[in-house]
Amino acid sequence: MLHLKLDTDPRWAKIAEQDLEEILSDHAWCEQKAATNAITIITLNSEHEDLVEELTELAQEELEHFQRVCKQIKARGYKLGRERKDHYVNELYKFMNKGGNRLQSMVDRLLFSAMIEARSCERFKLLHKHIEDEELSQFYYELMVSEAGHYTTFITLARKYGKGIDVEKRWQELVTFEADLIKNYGTHGSIHG
Repeated sequence: MLHLKLDTDPRWAKIAEQDLEEILSDHAWCEQKAATNAITIITLNSEHEDLVEELTELAQEELEHFQRVCKQIKARGYKLGRERKDHYVNELYKFMNKGGNRLQSMVDRLLFSAMIEARSCERFKLLHKHIEDEELSQFYYELMVSEAGHYTTFITLARKYGKGIDVEKRWQELVTFEADLIKNYGTHGSIHG
């Protein structure tokens, strides 16, 4: 369903499990950034009423996820660490088309967002399947399902508004780029690390 070309090595989940405070803090900030990203897309494309409605709901859900992760952090006696850079997302961002018209920029941003959600969903699935903490395993199952929905929302909007753009070709270019990029990740205890 996610159409990723390269799966994460399942051993990444064990790396992440070694420092739950770090993975949860990193995860919390990923949720906050996802909400901010949805709001940015709304701000830049407010003339599309259905996009505004769908991404407003998505942004709210991402903030709810941020809150849920913060509750997991607190319940375990951890502290929410400082926001950290997401090198994977920053590298993926470099692939986005910065030129072209507003429509091309919007479609690229939607595809970029779909890719991040797809990779996050895949990582949450690994956490669900491979960590020993049963409560967190269930937590990550629930978030995996939600991220899959977010992926679908973004890619559906890109296809809807991408009239005159070869959205499938652009998506395949992004998927190929991401497969090459993700080879450099999977060894650190962060959601995209």
